[in-house]
Amino acid sequence: MPDDARKLYRAEQDVVPAPGASTTLTVHIDGQPRTAVEGETLLQVARRAGCDVPTLCHDERLQPTGACRMCLVESSDSRRLVPSCRHPVADGQQVQTASARVLRHRQALLALYAADQPEQIVPGSELEVAMRRHGVAEGVPSVSSARAGRPEDANRFIQFQPDRCILCARCTRYCDEVEAVAAIAVGHRGPQTTIVTADMRGLLDTTCELCGGCVDTCPTGALVEKKAAPRQMELASLPTVRTTCGYCGVGCQMDLSVDREKGQIVRVQSPPPGTTTNDGNLCVKGRFATGYVGHPDRLTVPLLRDRTTGQLVPSTWDEALDRAHSLLVDAKARHGAHALAFISSSRATNEENYLAQKLARAAFGTNNCHQCAAT
Repeated sequence: MPDDARKLYRAEQDVVPAPGASTTLTVHIDGQPRTAVEGETLLQVARRAGCDVPTLCHDERLQPTGACRMCLVESSDSRRLVPSCRHPVADGQQVQTASARVLRHRQALLALYAADQPEQIVPGSELEVAMRRHGVAEGVPSVSSARAGRPEDANRFIQFQPDRCILCARCTRYCDEVEAVAAIAVGHRGPQTTIVTADMRGLLDTTCELCGGCVDTCPTGALVEKKAAPRQMELASLPTVRTTCGYCGVGCQMDLSVDREKGQIVRVQSPPPGTTTNDGNLCVKGRFATGYVGHPDRLTVPLLRDRTTGQLVPSTWDEALDRAHSLLVDAKARHGAHALAFISSSRATNEENYLAQKLARAAFGTNNCHQCAAT
């Protein structure tokens, strides 16, 4: 970002008062009095009142920028339409979120966005939903995108489709403000403005941690998981299953887009910010490393070593637990309790780890217990 643009960006950030003030205000939203707190924005109050104010560049985890202009509303303290995502509330303010002027602006703006997109908008994307809810003005011809991509990017997980980008900068702001990585940025000028990396390198050659947060926050499908890209147009129609990530003990929640007929996980998304433990975030393993679920080498039953042949053979859980118990008891009898050691997993819950150390101390009489996250 050029220095002059950066200064303007920082100056605009200061327009929104810092939250934390306790002064109660009354704001009239579409003619109805609503209670607000000094420091809130019009968008916060309007959405709390149930108003359908669309946004494309807004993410609750990010500082508001007003870049997409979708959330413009009429306010009594300005002659012009104001971006509700960053415009502060004021006592006695009169706000219109669905006036003829506002609706005309939204439809015209959506027509411009649609003209700069491929013929088929990604179903279920925030852009497609906004177009379906608010309508699109007619008479705006399509244009070909001049934005450059990174077709030779060798990373296995994230694909950038520049013709779907609307330059809302949510991806770059997420990378900067949430992950503090700044692997991507907005670069170039005019119609060539696009999402860039340093020297247009692939993500593997940048500071990118491949968390996929940029994919999750993208409102148009310009950033998509590579494995899901061939089925991007049908993702919205796939059923979604909420589950818990199994890679560590944090308990991050995930929404899986599942192809039930093929028994495949097509895409992993994080639940909306503020709704679960992970606040809308996932790491590279949680978001992309789901291939093990259907891998042919995955163990689905316990294996026991045959006492005669020494080969691992399938068994039942009762057989496996009985064998483990007998071997532990035999080792304790021959070598003493302190010859045993118990190692639990960071992928287990706190309660399960507690039971593991209880088993070591109370059942077998040894304090040799460890948890792998401690190393």
